[in-house]
Amino acid sequence: MKSFEGKVAAITGAGSGMGRTLAVELARRGCHLALSDINETGLVQTMKECMVHGVRVTLQRLDVSDRAAVFSWASQVSADHGRINLIFNNAGVSLAAPAETAKIEDFEWIMGINFWGVVHGTQAFLPYLRASGDGHVINTSSLFGIIAMPTQGAYNASKFAVRGYTEALRMELEMEGVSVSATCVHPGGVATNIATASRIDDNIQLLTGQDADAHRRQANRLINATKADDAARQILAGVQRNARRVLIGSDARRVDFISRLMGSAYQIYVLRFHRKLQERRANNPHAARPAQAAASTPKDIA
Repeated sequence: MKSFEGKVAAITGAGSGMGRTLAVELARRGCHLALSDINETGLVQTMKECMVHGVRVTLQRLDVSDRAAVFSWASQVSADHGRINLIFNNAGVSLAAPAETAKIEDFEWIMGINFWGVVHGTQAFLPYLRASGDGHVINTSSLFGIIAMPTQGAYNASKFAVRGYTEALRMELEMEGVSVSATCVHPGGVATNIATASRIDDNIQLLTGQDADAHRRQANRLINATKADDAARQILAGVQRNARRVLIGSDARRVDFISRLMGSAYQIYVLRFHRKLQERRANNPHAARPAQAAASTPKDIA
């Protein structure tokens, strides 16, 4: 797909973050949009930012973990726009919890959105992408779909699953020789509100010495490496060159290189990193105060 002009793209999680910046960038390039999110207020704001570019925009409040709702939305998008060329399965949530004690309801929640949402979106939209004669599936994994991280076992599981599913899909589409392709996106630290909105298990403090506010504050500092609009442009460039994998940000590219070079030994370096963070917290016990967390969070989020 060399151009997005005149195409129709469906985007999940379009109410904020990368979903919003993808929508605005596609609109700027003349692509018509079908946007969904569970946050209707955010969706309306995204629509306003897109419509100034003169493209058609339709909205749908959607929980991507609801398979029937996703299939119904795909049918409606086809009816509204006449065809569908791209599906961006972008909606995602975060969960910090020790692997041993993660609550099953939290595990099911994150898998329902991060993994099953991708499966639902892919399966619902693929028939329409095939019919368009020029289609592309773009599934969002993560840097944590390349390496694992302490306290991120459930999130890792969901994002590794997206990676495996998308890579298998890509090969199957190539075996068929159809005019549809698939790309797996691995963002590193992108400045969105995913950390602020994350669920944090009560047992995190026992494992890391941090309360929930301190954990969110640290996560926000670590994910601000790449602006969301820069991430959107990198994703679209990857679609245009039909990339199998798109690594977003220098941190993602660096970690990918290290994981290839070191194999499973990368875990030693991850442990060293986390131990250094723990030492810093031990030497600065006032850093985790809730009052400071409330004051620091707004400026940590772009």
